[in-house]
Amino acid sequence: QVQLVESGGGLAQPGGSLRLSCAASGFAFRTYFMSWVRQAPGKGLEWVSGINMDSTDTHYADSVKGRFTISRDDAESTLYLQMNSLKSEDTARYYCARAERSGWARLGDVRQFPYRGQGTQVTVSS
Repeated sequence: QVQLVESGGGLAQPGGSLRLSCAASGFAFRTYFMSWVRQAPGKGLEWVSGINMDSTDTHYADSVKGRFTISRDDAESTLYLQMNSLKSEDTARYYCARAERSGWARLGDVRQFPYRGQGTQVTVSS
């Protein structure tokens, strides 16, 4: 059974930083592309960032490029998202997401990452 448990969210001031973590279990983590997606109040799911199996390829939404960094630790089956220079528009619930199939996924397409955790809330406000 796929389990994805996010943590690390909270309240941050504009310009501040947070680091999200996602503990994965129930599947062979190292064989899947992974992503972070988010949902702001009243809006749909937005793909934020993704990483391939061996961390050689990462992609970011234009809205977070240069501010967020995705990484993974396959030995610990954990996905991370370092968020710097936070803005109020980053306020959302953030979800760790697994690709539907092992081996490959189209980074940037939220539909290719249907398995998600319960999310962690990030609020950016002064």
